[in-house]
Amino acid sequence: MPTWTDTHCHLDAAEFNADRAAVVARARASDVSQIVLPAIAPFDFDTVRGLAHEHGLVYALGIHPLCIGPLDDTALQALREALAAQHGDPRLVAVGEIGLDHFVAGLDRSKQEHFYARQLEMAREFDLPVLLHVRRSADILLKHLRRMKSGAPRGIAHAFNGSRQQADAFIGLGFKLGFGGAMTFDTALQLRRLAAGVPLEAIVMETDSPDIPPHWLYTNAARRAAGEAMGRNEPGELPRIAGELAALRGITPEALATATQANARTALPRLAALEDGPGPPLQGAPGPTP
Repeated sequence: MPTWTDTHCHLDAAEFNADRAAVVARARASDVSQIVLPAIAPFDFDTVRGLAHEHGLVYALGIHPLCIGPLDDTALQALREALAAQHGDPRLVAVGEIGLDHFVAGLDRSKQEHFYARQLEMAREFDLPVLLHVRRSADILLKHLRRMKSGAPRGIAHAFNGSRQQADAFIGLGFKLGFGGAMTFDTALQLRRLAAGVPLEAIVMETDSPDIPPHWLYTNAARRAAGEAMGRNEPGELPRIAGELAALRGITPEALATATQANARTALPRLAALEDGPGPPLQGAPGPTP
């Protein structure tokens, strides 16, 4: 039976503290064979690496644009040291989550670009792909990638919601586009057209758990009655999310699973070096990063 890879899940988030192991178990029971855990800042580098080893998953190390406000270049140095220390770890698959956020007001865009450019250089130095945060910032992200010319990293444009022209530009640079819960809303007309129209070989699946819930969690009547804005998303929702994308594209879920699994391994080559499925945790998982 085809399986799925959730290419973006913040399993270290506090929302999962009460039942993290059960979340992973539900994902596996739903045929989600692998989950990528991106870091967001130096404070969680050890956490995501530890969770990846504990549960037989994979991880990325990077600094999220929404986290850079109080940071300086010592954080970038900490990232470089962590990448150097863990580069031999087969479960380290990317540099991420990195990128630019031009949606949240009041952020220092110049500082964001500095952190983004430096992290792209590290990805090239350590020969790792990147997981890109793309929120109203696609053109600037692309500009930095083009400036690097030879050796620019590839990877995944996470939670992509740009134009078809921007999508084609990322695809032309060797990137895959991540689609998840936002695409399940009938009102997301542009995103649904994009998800239906881009080449199948450009798509990977993701949840961004615990965020970006699909419509059936966001609109659950019981949750609304309890005053909750949305339900918690988790990797076990991925097959149902993917089913909606398969219907949009007029293909079977099995065909979508086969294609997106191959695409994830292309985007994150270290996935292909691991055994099929998550398997047991590695024995002798490394200790904390120095």
